[in-house]
Amino acid sequence: MKEEPHSCGPADLSVGQVAARSGVAVSTLHFYETKGLIASRRSPGNQRRYSRDVLRRIGVIKVAQRIGIPLSEIRAALDRLPNGCVPTAADWAELSAAWKEDLDRRIETLTRLRDHLSDCIGCGCLSIEACRLRNPGDEQAAQGPGPRFLEAD
Repeated sequence: MKEEPHSCGPADLSVGQVAARSGVAVSTLHFYETKGLIASRRSPGNQRRYSRDVLRRIGVIKVAQRIGIPLSEIRAALDRLPNGCVPTAADWAELSAAWKEDLDRRIETLTRLRDHLSDCIGCGCLSIEACRLRNPGDEQAAQGPGPRFLEAD
């Protein structure tokens, strides 16, 4: 695959044009701006203007959100990209590789939950000690009394 160069430079789009081309609401664009995910400039008439790279950045944001990446992590990833430039395929490969491990871990956890869900229904949640999902092998007994089942993830 041929490496595409970073495309930089102004090609101002209005907030309405960005909303129409990206498929997200104007209010979502404003929200993304407040979170530091995208940026705009102000025109002489004080209207928001976006460079065209914002369209690909919004695409990255939407894909990352769909797989459950928190906005703070999306922002950190986007902050590593050159400002004002359209993210390339190589940029996306780097961003997605960083998220793959977390996604694999979540898939493994959900698969384990799915595979043991019928066991959970069978126990009726009457015995914390016997629950294979919440307390396999009564591991929590060694931790002492009190609630110990807050999710760390």
